Amino acid sequence: MSLKVSETKLAFGGEQRKYTHYSEVLQCDMAFSIYLPSNKQQKEIPLIWWLSGLTCTDDNFSQKSGFQRLAEQHQVAVIIPDTSPRGENVADDDAYDLGQGAGFYIDATKQPWSEHYKMYTYITEELTGIASTLVPHFSGKESIMGHSMGGHGALVIGLKNTKRFKAISAFSPILTPTQVPWGIKAFSTYLGEDQDSWKSWDASELIKVTEAPPIMISQGTQDGFYPEQLNETIFLKNATENNQLINYKKEEGYDHSYFFISTFLEEHFNFHINQLS
Repeated sequence: MSLKVSETKLAFGGEQRKYTHYSEVLQCDMAFSIYLPSNKQQKEIPLIWWLSGLTCTDDNFSQKSGFQRLAEQHQVAVIIPDTSPRGENVADDDAYDLGQGAGFYIDATKQPWSEHYKMYTYITEELTGIASTLVPHFSGKESIMGHSMGGHGALVIGLKNTKRFKAISAFSPILTPTQVPWGIKAFSTYLGEDQDSWKSWDASELIKVTEAPPIMISQGTQDGFYPEQLNETIFLKNATENNQLINYKKEEGYDHSYFFISTFLEEHFNFHINQLS
C-alpha cells in the first residue's frame, strides 16, 4: 500500500494526522485527515466520518471547526476524506460547483467523469478499509456527518448503509439535489440526462424507502444558499410519510460558514456519541 503520513500535529492530547495514498478506485493520488484520540485507558474507539462541502479539502474541517477538543473529550476518532479526486489527469471544470472539489459523493457514470469520480465507492470501500487499520482498538461502530454538499453525502451514504452507520447528522445539507441548481448541474454532468438514475443519490428519495438511523440536521436562517439550494420541504414530507423521525433545527441568524458549524458542533457530537456508546 502507498499510504504515507505527511503531517502529524498534537491537538488536545490526541493526534491530528494527514495521509496521502494512491487510490485504486479513483485512479489518482489522494489525501485524507484523521484524528486519533489519546485513548490512555486503551478502550474501544468508535469512528465518525466528516464530509466537507463544495471547494473544500480535508483541511477545512480539521483547521476551522475545533472538533479535536470534542473528539478527545469523547474518545472518538474522526476521519475526513477529500471532496473529490485530484490531479492534472483528472477531469475538471472552471466552475466552483463542478469537477475537482465538487465530487458530490456519488459514482459518476458519464465520460470523462466516470474514470475518476467514484467518491461513494472510494469512501464506503477503499478508505473504509484503510481507516479500519489506522484506529487502534476500533470498536467497529461508525456514524457520519457533513456540511452542505457533504451533508448531502452524509445522508446518502448513511441512508444507503443503514446497518453500518449508527447516526447521521448534517449542517446546511443539500436535501433534494435532483430538484435544486447545484444537484441538477452535477447529476446531469456526472450521471447523464436520465433523471431516474439520479434518484439513488437523492436523500429525499432514499428516506422514502429505507429505515433510517437517527438523523439530526441544523440549518441557519441567514444562510445565503437557503432556501434555493437547501430547501427541506420535500425531504421532511417524505420522511414523515415513511414514519422517519428527523431532528431538523433552524438556527436563527446563522449563515453557511464554519462559524455556524463550530457553534453547534458540540450538540452534533453529543448526538453521535449517544448513538455510538
